[in-house]
Amino acid sequence: MEHYANRVSRCREQMKRDGYDALILTKPANMYYLTGDGRLCAYAMVTREGTVAMGVPQTDIEDVKQNARADFVTGFDDEVGLIHSVAHFFKQFEIKQGAVGLEKAFLPEPRLGMFTHPHAKPEEVEARDCTPLMSELRLVKEDREIELMKRAAEVAAIGMKAAVAMVRPGVSENDVTAAADYAMRQAGATDFYRSYVSSGPRTNIAHGLPTLRKIEQNDLVMIDLHPVVNGYSSDLCRTVCAGVPTPDQREAYNIYVRALEDTIAMVKAGVGMMDLEQNMHGIFKEAGHGEHIFGPPIHGIGIEFEEAPLPAGHAFFHGEKAPPPLPKNAVIAVGNCGLYTGPWGVREEDTVAIGQEGPVVLTDFPRQLTLDE
Repeated sequence: MEHYANRVSRCREQMKRDGYDALILTKPANMYYLTGDGRLCAYAMVTREGTVAMGVPQTDIEDVKQNARADFVTGFDDEVGLIHSVAHFFKQFEIKQGAVGLEKAFLPEPRLGMFTHPHAKPEEVEARDCTPLMSELRLVKEDREIELMKRAAEVAAIGMKAAVAMVRPGVSENDVTAAADYAMRQAGATDFYRSYVSSGPRTNIAHGLPTLRKIEQNDLVMIDLHPVVNGYSSDLCRTVCAGVPTPDQREAYNIYVRALEDTIAMVKAGVGMMDLEQNMHGIFKEAGHGEHIFGPPIHGIGIEFEEAPLPAGHAFFHGEKAPPPLPKNAVIAVGNCGLYTGPWGVREEDTVAIGQEGPVVLTDFPRQLTLDE
């Protein structure tokens, strides 16, 4: 539990720096980071003094006490009870004015309204967005977090092996996904940030959620896995062919692998996200694939499969700040964009920790376009 105390201590320092008297966290990843429990329909309040209180459904109190690091846990029966529980903690901690942080990038307006309701928040307490504060707090991973992500990467490789073994004509995308998910569950995954499997012309789309489409002879199949193991995720994508790829497909695949490996080799403390993106996209463009790029090729990963650091456009979309030069022990996924040619696409992706002098690649699975390689 010591690491939770250390995180709360660092959180207190950032709260003082940014002028927060309390935070109310409802985003599961942020709650999990500070308390060890990130269930939905709950919240955690953190005060500037470092007190942590949680409000949870009445049915969940004992379960939360078993799992969470919190000084106080209270239950509520419904939404009105939740509002009253928030008011109770404001009163208990004597917070009558100042600023409370809420995750405005996460909370939809109706739920945001519950925490700013006159019966919940004191009138003289200003509600401000604490999204960037929490992302900054979680940006640099502890050594134990990287070890947990390495374990998630090992589970992703087990899932990928099962998925690739299932690829053949007549098998559906859904069947391939089921094989991957089952193998990862058996290996210790307790959740997934979705598993993507697309085939044939569907490899040309950015987010290939599996369908009942059956793989055809010589189809490309794109498999993208994100298991959650012990609370942490990894990101692994591979493209394989159910038969013999065309020369154009082989060429595009080789270009992608070259760009990915060249970009991963640049990863070290102090490198900029834009530098990595420009390098990877630059190789695609030099090879004549400038019109086949969609989206940034890199994003952060940790408790969530997509979190800070995020490229500038993604950061704006998610209510985050633009990324700083990458610090040691931040973790990124490289290969988030594919080459989408129209008839088909190719993509490979790996999870990489930022080392002081170079990359630490956490995912380990062979790159093999054809199944007999």
